[in-house]
Amino acid sequence: KVKYALAYRKTVMGDDFASCRLIFAESDGLPAVIVDSFGGVLSLQCLCLGMEKYKDAICDALMDELHPVGIYERGDVPVRTLEGLPLTCGVLRGEVPDKVESVVCVGVGALRYTCYMGAADLVAGVEDHEVTRGIDRLYNYVNHEKFKDLPVTGTNGVPYAEEIIAVAPQVIVMSKSANADADELQAQTGTPVVVIPGSDTTLDDNAYETIRILGQLYGMESRATELTNYLKGIQKDLDDRTKDIPDSEKPSVYVAGVSFRGLHGFEGTEAGYGPFELIHANNLANTTGQSGAFDIDLEQVLSWDPDILFLDFNGMDLINESFAQNPDYYNALTAVQNGKVFSQISFRSYASNLDTALADAYYAACIMYPEQFKDVDPVAKAGEIFEKLLGSNPYEDLKEAGYEFRPIKIGEE
Repeated sequence: KVKYALAYRKTVMGDDFASCRLIFAESDGLPAVIVDSFGGVLSLQCLCLGMEKYKDAICDALMDELHPVGIYERGDVPVRTLEGLPLTCGVLRGEVPDKVESVVCVGVGALRYTCYMGAADLVAGVEDHEVTRGIDRLYNYVNHEKFKDLPVTGTNGVPYAEEIIAVAPQVIVMSKSANADADELQAQTGTPVVVIPGSDTTLDDNAYETIRILGQLYGMESRATELTNYLKGIQKDLDDRTKDIPDSEKPSVYVAGVSFRGLHGFEGTEAGYGPFELIHANNLANTTGQSGAFDIDLEQVLSWDPDILFLDFNGMDLINESFAQNPDYYNALTAVQNGKVFSQISFRSYASNLDTALADAYYAACIMYPEQFKDVDPVAKAGEIFEKLLGSNPYEDLKEAGYEFRPIKIGEE
């Protein structure tokens, strides 16, 4: 049955078992048995008495089929006590570090979510852009003193194998979108590679799965649970306040200046814009048939004449330049005439930064749905989100740098 389960995984994932769930209990014919892969280490949970008797045989089969560095038992799940089984954790086969104390992060989201987990102190090497402080990446901004003098171990998702070997981390955490093969990197460095899905939007399944994986890897399950519960609470709060608003009562909205593969001006927008999706906004870009960020014909925006405009600060210089060349275009928009133009703090830098994206969602909701959000101070809510994800609140630093929640008059610096 172990062979069958692994063969089935291969039909979906190929041979990339660096970071995934290998055995799904009853669905694989192994009731109450769960096996996860973290680089070269397997985590085994056996949650019923009947399967406990076969634990050694399951371990033998896993060693024969996958040749992991080791197998670690996570028998600390309370349901075991209902079966009369002890709560126990420990190494069942091979060698497994008692605790991860040093990691190198590779690719989009790996370092960001490590910081969200409160595990920045574990980081032993960073990609080249992380040694420079960037307020557009708050996880970097608040942890820069820890990162600025670390060895550079990669660039833009491309790992430097020799530098990683010199750093000698216990684990490499790599995002699925990185420009590297996990098995090859593991073979090159002799270091287990754990692959996380990462997320380039807001609160999707990949975000929660990344938190779960890192919680287990870093031995920070309680933090993972805390963070997951908080984020699900945010998601539910936004959903509950907005899901029943009739479409006829929603203002039409357009977001401009969205960054993708560089800076974009008023034409740069996004279908499925993360902050808008969380609040069921009437995002006009969603009506185009496009997906993700794209450039739109400006005449289409004029034809739509949205009720409210939101401008991403990343694109403001280009928008102001365009206004200087063609003020009549912008002044013809009803939202401009009515002073219904507002900011969005840029959340796209090395993909999506969850902290600022969630803060943007609350601010946009306060503008679109003032009655439903009359009890919310978006600046205070941003501070709460930053504290929970980052451990500190850099909103005043954002404001000083020119990034804040406020109305905007196009053409003014």
